[in-house]
Amino acid sequence: MPRPRLALYAFVVCVLSVVAAVVSFVEGTWGLGIVWVLLAGLSSNMCWYYYKRTKAERGHSATR
Repeated sequence: MPRPRLALYAFVVCVLSVVAAVVSFVEGTWGLGIVWVLLAGLSSNMCWYYYKRTKAERGHSATR
């Protein structure tokens, strides 16, 4: 599976988990909201990692 696609999937998970966290906090479910925030942080790090890695590989292959 190409890495740009993984970065896109991680970004979608990040956005959806932020929305779920906001809904959880508004409804008063603090414990579940914290879990969603942690998932958003993890998925944003994955998105950033795969994006930067793909960009570096494209730059490296262009210099060859």
